[in-house]
Amino acid sequence: MFLIDSHCHISKFHYNKIPEYDLENLIYNAKLNHVKLLLTVCTKLDYFHELININKNYSSVLISCGVHPLYINNSYNYHELLNLSSNNNVIAIGETGLDFFYEKNIIKKNKQKIVFVDHILVAKKLNKPIIVHTRNSFKDIINILNNYNNLSGVFHCFNENIKCASLALDIGFYISFSGILTFKNAKMIRETLKYIPLDRLLLETDSPYLTPEPYRGIYNQPAYLKNIVEYVSIIRNIPLKKLSNILLDNFIKLFKINI
Repeated sequence: MFLIDSHCHISKFHYNKIPEYDLENLIYNAKLNHVKLLLTVCTKLDYFHELININKNYSSVLISCGVHPLYINNSYNYHELLNLSSNNNVIAIGETGLDFFYEKNIIKKNKQKIVFVDHILVAKKLNKPIIVHTRNSFKDIINILNNYNNLSGVFHCFNENIKCASLALDIGFYISFSGILTFKNAKMIRETLKYIPLDRLLLETDSPYLTPEPYRGIYNQPAYLKNIVEYVSIIRNIPLKKLSNILLDNFIKLFKINI
């Protein structure tokens, strides 16, 4: 079985220097659980050079380039984003998007929208898929994405309803689910999962966040993707090996990589 964690942040462990979660252990544990590739996602441009070094040292770690909407600051620059994203090792732009969960200020919301559009323009210019983060902002994100053609990407850590999923699928995007699926109060998300066509589905850990059952209460890691895939195979009533092959094909198609 060949699993790919389509969205994680293993660099977070590296920055925080948590011994039991060093990169060697994380990658080793992942491989023991059939997770043979993982995409560690950039959230700040200041972190990008560290991601490049990880990518050079670990062939199983792929990287993106982008700025999370909550990490926008005065040092952000479109030209720097474009320059860094042009690196041949970068397979995706993001994560980017809108996060209005805490943000109520109109000016700061508009700043997020401007930076989101910047990421879209970079993705189109470089012909790379975009990784979209959305929280309390789905309608705004769809309205922005509808302004652009020939754009590929994924809504990561999807936690919206079937209607929202339909809108995302209509513009050609993939939808990725995290360990939230395993939470007791995630009934709506599980119903949404059942609606997604298998050829548009991805799975992720979003580690070190959103640890799935039965590991709640500790740091998440790519190895736990296996638990999420097993959970989805039951919900979708599809053999584990067949599901893993579908997820692999979807990742290859979206991110344009060779295995």
